Amino acid sequence: MNRASAGPAGNGPASTGPDSSGPAGYVGVLTVAAAPIGDPADASARLGPALAGAGLIAAEDTRRLRRLAAALGVRLAGRVVSYYDDVEARRVPGLLAELAAGQDVLLVTDAGLPGVSDPGYRLIAAAAQAGIRVTVLPGPSAVTTALVVSGLPGDRFAFEGFPSRRSGERERRFAELAAERRTLIFFESPRRVGQTLAELAAAFGTDRRAAVCRELTKTHEEVLRGTLGELASRLSDGTLGEVTLVVAGAPAAADGPAALAEAVAQVQAHVQDGATTRDAVATVATATGLRRRDLYNAATAAAAVDQL
Repeated sequence: MNRASAGPAGNGPASTGPDSSGPAGYVGVLTVAAAPIGDPADASARLGPALAGAGLIAAEDTRRLRRLAAALGVRLAGRVVSYYDDVEARRVPGLLAELAAGQDVLLVTDAGLPGVSDPGYRLIAAAAQAGIRVTVLPGPSAVTTALVVSGLPGDRFAFEGFPSRRSGERERRFAELAAERRTLIFFESPRRVGQTLAELAAAFGTDRRAAVCRELTKTHEEVLRGTLGELASRLSDGTLGEVTLVVAGAPAAADGPAALAEAVAQVQAHVQDGATTRDAVATVATATGLRRRDLYNAATAAAAVDQL
């Protein structure tokens, strides 16, 4: 890539055009570029010149790249190769060879930043391991955009990407995350979002706050806020467009005998309503942050005393 148009100097002198490479011994620079997540006008001021000056572009979808270039009024003069999930692993050796030979490479995905739940990690890691300079053209991100607009705490958060499509793996992962204190962010298919919300409600509790962010920065942008139970019911038939889920972290666990006694009382109320002790403990432990084993032992001991 033309470093004069794409960013600061790398391992050698700047190249002079899309088809040029550096002098003997020069090693290329891998530039990771963020693409707009919806509105082309959100593109970084550096993205257009980087696309125009790139000698080699690795793009997740070459057709979408050309549409983006057209929207930015940019002509792609360099070579463009596809770099999507199914070809990512086998593309890496060739792109590393290009970089080693002195060719700068611009890496772009359909939306957002390569490597964040999009193709790019393998090439970035391989380039870094080979001692090749990696730099970034920052820009829009669905992760941070959804976090900010959700209205949920943004001081500490964790991005989980797409939940597994395998029900067992997904259930285990949600159970592991139930006590996570940080705000959680997920990507999800619009067709599966209702099911995922229902499963999150089962694992985290129906009263956990959440937001469903749809079509961010686009004409039909929509943000639905509520509890997991409310959102699961509202979106039981799915929705349309690209979806990002933001879920509040688990509440802080209360400490001391009084908190445990209150939790036991809640378990007993659930049992009286027809729940099994095990299910009641799971529900209350998720809501309070108490350890399930401690709560189960206390609840069964209280039940034994009541029977005396």
